[in-house]
Amino acid sequence: MNSRITVCFPGGRHKALTMSYDDGTVADRRLVHIFNRNGIKGTFHLNAGLFDLSNRIEAEEVRTLYAGHEVSAHTLTHPTIARSPQEALVYEVMEDRRNLERLVGYTVRGMSYPNGSYNRAIKETLPALGIEYSRVVPSTGHFGMPDDWYEWMPTCHHKHDLLRKAEEFVELHKSQYLYLMYVWGHSYEFDNDNNWDVIEKFCEFAGGREDIWYATNIEIVDYMKAFRQLKFSATLEFVYNPLATSVWLNVAGTIVEARGGEQTSLVLG
Repeated sequence: MNSRITVCFPGGRHKALTMSYDDGTVADRRLVHIFNRNGIKGTFHLNAGLFDLSNRIEAEEVRTLYAGHEVSAHTLTHPTIARSPQEALVYEVMEDRRNLERLVGYTVRGMSYPNGSYNRAIKETLPALGIEYSRVVPSTGHFGMPDDWYEWMPTCHHKHDLLRKAEEFVELHKSQYLYLMYVWGHSYEFDNDNNWDVIEKFCEFAGGREDIWYATNIEIVDYMKAFRQLKFSATLEFVYNPLATSVWLNVAGTIVEARGGEQTSLVLG
């Protein structure tokens, strides 16, 4: 029996980068352009009830602006939900989802907590509202995978040593670990701080690398859930993938693709 089997990111990679930006202000237009130019993917957490404010993007541009990225929930009107009744939480999340889904044409399944406000009761309610992850504000400073999708801690805010963290991330090489760099913020902060050069330099440096998987938040969630759905034989000699998408495994140092809908041998040589 070969028990040296570990999950990899798509293509056998062991590093992933994801970006997470809140509120949907007009500065997202410039940020999305920077991401697209460097092959980086982002998740944009939007308040569908606030599109009519002067500094927000317009509802009509959501589908095209964020094409290739993820549109995620941020509640309808951005309340402090830990101080709200459960009925308000349900309304804020479900109405945000309904409105956003009408705009983008796909199921909105992620979220970030407005004002960073959450508690255990909220976390326990979100699965019933169709939400599969939610990002918090406190950062780890590290590149580990989350152990709680409903309390997903990012690596850092873009104000916190972003370029130094990028250099550290790019140099990581120990393939026995999965490394995730998760950056969050608000695009309007680049206007306020007059420092668009920070995100420009970061994306130019971190983007376009063969050994990094560039993914949205929900793509990472879906992929890791797909790994947990794999059906390994008791002897670990083969694995069946019941889903449609492939999952990559490191089998004693060899990268193996477990294709969707197929049984794959894990006996090498």
